[in-house]
Amino acid sequence: MNTEKTGAPGAVTNGKNGNSQVGSEVRPTTPESRAEQKDTFPIQGIDYIEFYVGNARQAAHFYRTVMGFSITAYAGPETQVRDRASYVLEQEKIRFVLTAPMLPEGPIAEHVFKHGDGVKDIALRVPDVDYAYHTAVERGAAGVLEPMTVEGEKGRIRKAAIATCGDTIHSFINRDNYEGAFMPGYHKRDVPGTPAGVKAVDHQVLNVELGKMNDWVNYYARIMGFSQLISFEDKDISTEYSALMSKVMQDGTGRVKFPINEPAEGRKKSQIQEYLDFYMSPGVQHIALITGDILGTVSTLRDNGLDFLRVPHSYYEEAPERVGEVKEDLNHLEELGVLIDRDDEGYLLQIFSKPVEDRPTLFYEIIERHGSRGFGKGNFRALFEAIEREQELRGNL
Repeated sequence: MNTEKTGAPGAVTNGKNGNSQVGSEVRPTTPESRAEQKDTFPIQGIDYIEFYVGNARQAAHFYRTVMGFSITAYAGPETQVRDRASYVLEQEKIRFVLTAPMLPEGPIAEHVFKHGDGVKDIALRVPDVDYAYHTAVERGAAGVLEPMTVEGEKGRIRKAAIATCGDTIHSFINRDNYEGAFMPGYHKRDVPGTPAGVKAVDHQVLNVELGKMNDWVNYYARIMGFSQLISFEDKDISTEYSALMSKVMQDGTGRVKFPINEPAEGRKKSQIQEYLDFYMSPGVQHIALITGDILGTVSTLRDNGLDFLRVPHSYYEEAPERVGEVKEDLNHLEELGVLIDRDDEGYLLQIFSKPVEDRPTLFYEIIERHGSRGFGKGNFRALFEAIEREQELRGNL
């Protein structure tokens, strides 16, 4: 096993990974140009997202009773795993793993002590783990776990891992030859939840330090052949008090998307800087879950106890002129606090939870797309003003 390294990545020096570049700048690619490019780093999707938490049993209860996940597998002392307890939760194509330390020493406990509960591993399913790992390392990634086979009674998986921003990692997983519960060492559990209607991970947002956004944009372009889908400058994402900048990176299939945010100069502390201050490093700020029925999903989540941000009534008075006609009832959208945005491909509906941890770090977005591939640019100001109201209540604006 190699030692984990989390230093800032270097700049891109060539354009062979599917991005139009000038110097170290990664420029957005069009769907037409992307179709002509060869995906040099095949990714089949997100296999799982692993959280390091202080109490996995209680966290699993939250995700089951509030967010509708089912507990499908478990590893811990009862399965001869001595240093941790891990619960696997699933809903449609979403798989979360909640892992807590059994003792106050060791890397899991240290991660929780520093960051609070948060995302440790965004695991990517790949057709060839060895190719993915060695290609990434040859391109400059820091290796965390060299390719290895984990075997059990129901087959084997192949896995490896590299570092990304902060203390977060990407595992590479292939489970073509495995038919058991999650991974060898896990026992099957069948504790059903009542589904809330979320179907898959739409995107995950990474917050990084001031001046580091382009470094990590270039990292994903160079290491894994990601291309830039869209970018937002501080003038796009700003309020009277704060601003941020963002660029959205996606893999060759478009299934895996990472908007990468950095704070921008403003009169007061931005939401990105608040996250960095309390998470104590770069990391995953929020996870967007896609649904086909946002009204039903949000109603269920709200009834289950998930708190959402709200925008003022004036937002909905102005919405028809800004976004045009949508099939959903505007009064119902306002009742639930769902936001609306439109681009030249269609419209989307989205809503953001308040932080789900005591620290103002991780939160969730629920999103429903009707053609739009955007991220709600027209909602940015209203949304960030709502976030600033919460920051002010916390004394962190």
